[in-house]
Amino acid sequence: MFFKKYGDIVVGVFFMILSVVLIAMAKMLPKSKVMEIGPDFMPMVIGVITLILAAILTFLSVKNFKMKAASIDPDSLPDCDYKRVLSSVILVLVYVFAMQPVGFILSTLVFLLLQMLVLSPDDARGKKDIIKLAIIDVIFTLVVFFLFRYGFKIVLPAGIFTITL
Repeated sequence: MFFKKYGDIVVGVFFMILSVVLIAMAKMLPKSKVMEIGPDFMPMVIGVITLILAAILTFLSVKNFKMKAASIDPDSLPDCDYKRVLSSVILVLVYVFAMQPVGFILSTLVFLLLQMLVLSPDDARGKKDIIKLAIIDVIFTLVVFFLFRYGFKIVLPAGIFTITL
């Protein structure tokens, strides 16, 4: 009941706290002696973007809540899909622990496809939809891999395959 009514506010505040912790921890990383962009760059970017988005979510949720406080009926709100939430959390945990031994490309290909399937609507899981998701998965994974490898000059975990692209 509480989460149905205040869910976006709670999530926004949680992610604001999480991003402040991420930014603080990123500042503790050592600076690179080789290049200007060090290991703290991406965590800082992700932390700042997450903080901004979480602040916007919290602000808009509070604003909408104040405007519609009297007309919100908690029973009319849809229930949380705990099965998808739990599946997503499990997939993220498996992905994080599998990336180093398996490698970035293979673990990301599997993770993204499964995550997109978990989050896609039930009626959008036909053969054509899965093929579209697989194409998006492959393109996104390769773009991120090449961006990090050649754009940022950061080598991602190779895992069981040694990739010399």
